[in-house]
Amino acid sequence: MTRERGRVGATLRCVVPTLTYPALMATVGREVVHTVVDGVTVEVRRSAKRRRTVSAYRQEGRLVVLVPARMSRAEEGEWVRTMVARVAASEQRRQRSDGDLEQRALELSREHLGGRAVPASVRWVSNQNSRWGSCTPAEGSIRLSDKLRGMPGWVVDYVLLHELAHLLQPGHGPDFWELLGGYPRLERARGYLQGVSAAAGLDLSDE
Repeated sequence: MTRERGRVGATLRCVVPTLTYPALMATVGREVVHTVVDGVTVEVRRSAKRRRTVSAYRQEGRLVVLVPARMSRAEEGEWVRTMVARVAASEQRRQRSDGDLEQRALELSREHLGGRAVPASVRWVSNQNSRWGSCTPAEGSIRLSDKLRGMPGWVVDYVLLHELAHLLQPGHGPDFWELLGGYPRLERARGYLQGVSAAAGLDLSDE
């Protein structure tokens, strides 16, 4: 996501309500800075080759923001808040609905579980604070934490497949993990979630 800045003195009005970015940045003099803005782990990279553009992209659980080296700290902080808000808005537009999750669950079941796991319901929830997802096998219901919203599709797929496997194996024994063995990004997805949880100071588990 990239935007040209028309003039150095232009004012951007974008407020991220939780942390004051300039205060976090004031004592940092490195070219690469790590901080947290509105619950998002951000890595700011300054580049002498970059003249006027600011861009941002997701990488391994953090938002990387690229800015010109000549930019002032105040401008940098303003741009970081802007890019955090813009990326969040873009991801919000791409979010899967409950219906999308249910359809994807059936696809994953066919691809990796022989179609044996057929949930009665799949939905987003906002009250899960210790797990990325949960399953009630007796009811056939699967719930995914809304903290997953905006994460890469292959990470959401992993959590969804994890909960589908619980419809066949309630525990986390060897038989359970064998069911997930065919998912190509299994360990990468688990590492991604662990990194996000650690960076945000959350105690979320995929077990």
